[in-house]
Amino acid sequence: RTSRRALGHESRLRANCKVALAALAVSTSRAWPTQLRLFAMAPAEAPRPSKRIRHTDEPCIVAMQRMLRGKEGIMSLAQGIVHWSPPQAVTEAAVVAAREPDTNAYCADDGLPVLREELKAKLQKENGLEGVEVMVTAGANQAYANLVCALLDSEDAAVLFSPFYFNHRMALQMTGGSENIVLAPTTEDYLPDVAWLEKRLAEPPAGERVRMVTVVNPGNPTGVTLPRQLLERLSAACAKHDVWLVMDNTYEHFTYEEEGHPSHSCISGEHVVNVFSFSKAFGMMGWRIGYLAFPPRLGPELMKVQDTIAICPAVASQKAALAALRVGRGWVRERVAGLAANRQKLIQAVESTLGQGRVAGGSGAIYLLVKLPDGCENDVRVVEWLSEKHRV
Repeated sequence: RTSRRALGHESRLRANCKVALAALAVSTSRAWPTQLRLFAMAPAEAPRPSKRIRHTDEPCIVAMQRMLRGKEGIMSLAQGIVHWSPPQAVTEAAVVAAREPDTNAYCADDGLPVLREELKAKLQKENGLEGVEVMVTAGANQAYANLVCALLDSEDAAVLFSPFYFNHRMALQMTGGSENIVLAPTTEDYLPDVAWLEKRLAEPPAGERVRMVTVVNPGNPTGVTLPRQLLERLSAACAKHDVWLVMDNTYEHFTYEEEGHPSHSCISGEHVVNVFSFSKAFGMMGWRIGYLAFPPRLGPELMKVQDTIAICPAVASQKAALAALRVGRGWVRERVAGLAANRQKLIQAVESTLGQGRVAGGSGAIYLLVKLPDGCENDVRVVEWLSEKHRV
């Protein structure tokens, strides 16, 4: 193949096409590889994607979807979604929004003023966060991407506690920080190892400059709720060394205090940014609404990212989110309470097969971690086997 632009003249294009067809006819008549002559006429090297994106992991959810494509009757427990639909008020608000002219226009970059004000009231009442500003985003993932762009330079190191939420690492990789991701350990209970972090920040390896630490509370994928004392210790360590602490609170409503587990807690400060989402609690995964709570001084910098990536979140989705917010936390808690029986059935199924002590997590969020038997180190193959043999 060749291009008219590269040759510059249509006559030369036609001539080369004739040569290519002749070469193909000769090569096929002699049983030569048909690609040999064609590739010889192609450009020496086609443009490639950026190193940043080539060094970014493939999203595991996309890999899972590809693996299951064409397979019927499989129960998927692979993606963090809830089984309930949004409150009726959300649907009604969306219908009304569709008829309102301002739904078709841009709104303020950081979100509808009425939604932002009611979110601030919610943050103060339910999360104990005062003096913060709010930015509404197209989901919690966009909120986190905004932070990575606004808080980090490519040479800055960022800490994730392993096992980590895969999209967090991807956001760091695709913005040029793949070489500076520090994977920190967790304790036997899958809590962030704060002692390790304190030492690492006080005595970093040569050339390392940690600028951001991320935690998910309750954890994804650990399913563990972080006690407030641990959060306060994390915050103190970050403040001491001038490091941003990013707290992803997507699963804030998914806690199980009635079983003796910790309640959800938030921490605030001039070095702390909190991420929230409507997706899980209100069954609004496809509506794509999340938000940031941040120190006001960050506003102008975050606005640069917001205006470039999204301009503003979808106005119809924001109006639907406002309706969900007004329905309130009680609606969510009723549905989260119903997950206890599901979780117990899953634990019993795993432990009856693999034995006691194989399951970790379950104090928060909607995830469990299962320790595989010896000989099953290839976890991807285990997932394939489960889908092929057991349809799960």
